[in-house]
Amino acid sequence: MTIRVLVVEDDPVAADAHALYVGRVPGFVVVGVAHSRAEAVRALDRAEVDLLLLDLYLPDGHGLHLVRSLRAAGHSTDVIAVTSARDLAIVREGVSLGVVQYVLKPFTFATLRDRLGRYAEFRAAAGEASGQDEVDRALAALRAPRNATTLPKGLSGPTLEAVTRTLRDSGEGLTATEAAAAVGISRITARRYLEHLVTAGRAVRSPQYGQIGRPELQYRWVSTRH
Repeated sequence: MTIRVLVVEDDPVAADAHALYVGRVPGFVVVGVAHSRAEAVRALDRAEVDLLLLDLYLPDGHGLHLVRSLRAAGHSTDVIAVTSARDLAIVREGVSLGVVQYVLKPFTFATLRDRLGRYAEFRAAAGEASGQDEVDRALAALRAPRNATTLPKGLSGPTLEAVTRTLRDSGEGLTATEAAAAVGISRITARRYLEHLVTAGRAVRSPQYGQIGRPELQYRWVSTRH
């Protein structure tokens, strides 16, 4: 059975990346992309949707407010929250509203593929459980393994956070050389992390002209609010 997904993300670059990722996972199809809470409501009225891939920070209201209004209106659509928010109070509130997974930005295709695969496994479970063990197995399908890796080999979470924070605070953007100096790592290492952010849809790159020699790439955060 094909799982129909509505991507809700206000950043156009990130929205396109998320839709591309979902389309690459067998068994999933993107039926629409919305850039606001109002667009999401209209999309849900027009199409059958099984799963919302939902950013929590939207220009016209918090994503959980959208989920709450959908539940009040009788919508049972499942939700995977895609966000940089790490507030556990928000996580608890999301769970109470039926958010089945959280994916923290920035993330790789492999991370989202794993979460979607686990959701599909959970959704496919049907019939009456024979006992507690079977119920536990069905719920465990939604949980990521403890040793799951969400970053390419050689990249670390703390360094990624440092590079991400530096880039977000830079305003006009940074070259790999500038990012390396700010974080205290080599230029080659900084470039790997910056390229990872580009792949994840959280940064864009463009050549920086006006200097002698080969132009250097400049990286810019695509959204200062997330």
